[in-house]
Amino acid sequence: MTAHRACLALLACFCVSVPAHAQQAPAFAFPVDCDYGVDCFIQNYVDHDPGRDSVDYACGWLTYDGHDGTDIRLPRIADIPSNVLVLAAADGVVLRTRDGMVDQLVSELPPAATAGREAGNGVVIDHGGGWETQYSHLRRDSLMVSAGDTVSRGQPIGAVGLSGNTEFPNVEFTVRYEGTPVDPFVGQGDTTRGFACGDQRQTLWDEAVAPQLAYMATATLAAGFADQAVEQAVARTGGYDAPGLPAYAPALVFWADVMGALAGDQQHIVIIGPDGGVVHETSETLDTSFVSWFAFSGRRTPDGGWPPGSYRGLYSLSRDGQVITEITREIEIR
Repeated sequence: MTAHRACLALLACFCVSVPAHAQQAPAFAFPVDCDYGVDCFIQNYVDHDPGRDSVDYACGWLTYDGHDGTDIRLPRIADIPSNVLVLAAADGVVLRTRDGMVDQLVSELPPAATAGREAGNGVVIDHGGGWETQYSHLRRDSLMVSAGDTVSRGQPIGAVGLSGNTEFPNVEFTVRYEGTPVDPFVGQGDTTRGFACGDQRQTLWDEAVAPQLAYMATATLAAGFADQAVEQAVARTGGYDAPGLPAYAPALVFWADVMGALAGDQQHIVIIGPDGGVVHETSETLDTSFVSWFAFSGRRTPDGGWPPGSYRGLYSLSRDGQVITEITREIEIR
């Protein structure tokens, strides 16, 4: 998770109630050029618990204590080179930018590398009337704007990256009114201190965008095949992206990277061979909840190798008897 409060201006950030007389906010467009729920996901929302616990606007747990932005993530680190654009959410003027910070997991960096620069590479835009937005963790050398530039809604300003204090590729989108962070899913009237999950909301998203941003507590981010026991870090960096496997590979393994798995969920992994028969199948019930869950299963290569053809893997996660997320992938055995 992006465990920080990202402020390019080093402001003290914590969401509080916005005065009722606040000037109407712009109607914000989605700030990433991606297909939400397919090739990008919201990993963390604004925290609406004023104490040490955390809860998002939908009474869920996709947040952490003190988080005041919306983390829009790519499924894998390997997706960064695809240059997924970050877009200005509304018309405005660029206040400040930062660039030059490396794209690397914060866990792999010395503490001094991000001290005072937790937001990584980013852009802050003034929209007038006290409203501004911030776009953090952008890819190094991707910024397309400078301080003083006038930008239009939907204009590319950079690309999703992995800079600053973060453990996954994302842009943290933060909305502020007169320096106070505001949750775009809640709206102008109430934020952390005045809002309880489930209360009536007045979204700041454009009316054409809001219906597309339905709350998604659980999702399968990525999946694929490997010829060995799978390491999560290797999968996320594209280490198992070979287009095919040889007939005498050591094993045939299917893996899946999941967001928001809950205790009691039932996961099912199946591999189907070119003749339509089941090559491998396994199921289990999770006994712990995980914001980030990684699973894999498979079998060793049989004597004589794998018959050539197309193999299909399927991962599904069920809750209360209903499938809530699933993903399928294919690979060729040569």
